[in-house]
Amino acid sequence: MAPANVEDIGPNIPDDTGAQAAEDEDEGFLGGPSDPSERPKLKLSSHGRKVHSLGRPVPTIEGLVAGTGLSPLITCSVDTGDRGLLSSFVERWHRETSCFHLPVGEVTITLDDFLSLLHLSVVGDLHAFQPLHVDDAVQMLVDLLMVSAEAARAETGQCCGPYVRLQWVRDIYERRCQAGHWTVAARAYLLHLLGCILFANKSASNVHVVYLEALRDLSQTGRYAWGVAALVHMYDQLNDASISSSRQLGGYITLLQDYDEDSSRACRWIAMKKIVKSIRTPAYMECLDRLRIPDVCWIPYREHRPVRDFHMISCYSDLLRWGPVAMYYWPERVMRQFGYIQTIPAPPIDSRMSYDDIHNRWMHYSDHMILAGEVCVVSGQCVNDYMDWFFRISHPFMTPGQASDPLPDGHAPQARVIPQASKTDIPHVLEPRAPSTSARLAVEEPRHAVEVCHGIAERLERHLSLGVVMSGSSTHEVIEECLRMTRSVT
Repeated sequence: MAPANVEDIGPNIPDDTGAQAAEDEDEGFLGGPSDPSERPKLKLSSHGRKVHSLGRPVPTIEGLVAGTGLSPLITCSVDTGDRGLLSSFVERWHRETSCFHLPVGEVTITLDDFLSLLHLSVVGDLHAFQPLHVDDAVQMLVDLLMVSAEAARAETGQCCGPYVRLQWVRDIYERRCQAGHWTVAARAYLLHLLGCILFANKSASNVHVVYLEALRDLSQTGRYAWGVAALVHMYDQLNDASISSSRQLGGYITLLQDYDEDSSRACRWIAMKKIVKSIRTPAYMECLDRLRIPDVCWIPYREHRPVRDFHMISCYSDLLRWGPVAMYYWPERVMRQFGYIQTIPAPPIDSRMSYDDIHNRWMHYSDHMILAGEVCVVSGQCVNDYMDWFFRISHPFMTPGQASDPLPDGHAPQARVIPQASKTDIPHVLEPRAPSTSARLAVEEPRHAVEVCHGIAERLERHLSLGVVMSGSSTHEVIEECLRMTRSVT
């Protein structure tokens, strides 16, 4: 999480912005993944080695840790991240839809992923903590970690805000164990675990003190929907990392270690430095550009269902929050990941909702779930016109471009709502309006021959990837369309 200072309140959003009507449905999203030849691979903020170095909690507090529901994280820590792969995916992240836009359509990280991969609860309360002033952080450290006010001020001063170093937390944990202060030791252990895995941030060394609030009463820590917390934080990190000037990605970023079906699914994958370094980023970009619907494992948890069954709360559709950060979750855009036929989703809309409303809707999630529709006969199935719609509104293929290109007009980041203290509790989370139809490449009115070439390449790539059945067009029709585009060049 970014520093939660009062100044960090996200983009300025006008109060008179209303909900966008359905006429925006045919409008698309400008831009797409561009070859970041001048942009280095993202630095990944992960601390798996720190978790392994600290080890499992001492036997005396194992029960306290397990009771919070966070103990699966101990065996799901990250040692090595594949920077090339993650950088290639981040290029395809759209803040407007909270999805990756790929040649196969939209895909995203879902609540079901966190339930299956990390065995984190996706049912429960959404924490309502507010941004911390440094003085409040100092008092929280005094009350919950039993440190002196002087030591707490020195640490937050060194971290330039309401943060503490992970090494400092490890030292506190060891001291409290030696003194037999087991509840405090459990809090320190869990704070370190959260800072290393779920809430890894760009500092690469600090953790926000505010997470201690959820550890105040360890008997109540398990009532929170930690899977939601991880998802909101991951979306927030992806939103930041997708900006061309960003150089880092935090959150839970990759999946490692040995695996059996009784363990958290995240333990299935092993990433070795030798393997990671042997595959260059352009190779990943090319693979993603060539991705076809049959190439995707749409139902990855089929064998894992006896251990963690699918929970229908994953079909909840609305705002989610963790503390002051609110993000949209739109599973209707990725129904193939749940085994249902994908239909054309409604366009993104603006929303005005208080934090209490977000929580109340979540606690009554059964009233706000999308209709699942028909079950897929073939994995990855979608309605006939879905892919044509998707290619009309999106640009999922890699194109040449400058890493420093600014965002197109109308593509402001999804709002990260961090209200100022003592102001009204009504965050206005604005989904940017889609660009106008005239801003897209039109077959009848191309702007430049290069754009036409890109358009032809995308149309051919789509037809080759999907075939006649999925694309809805014959080869003859595709050739005629490409010829019309060629002849329209001025």
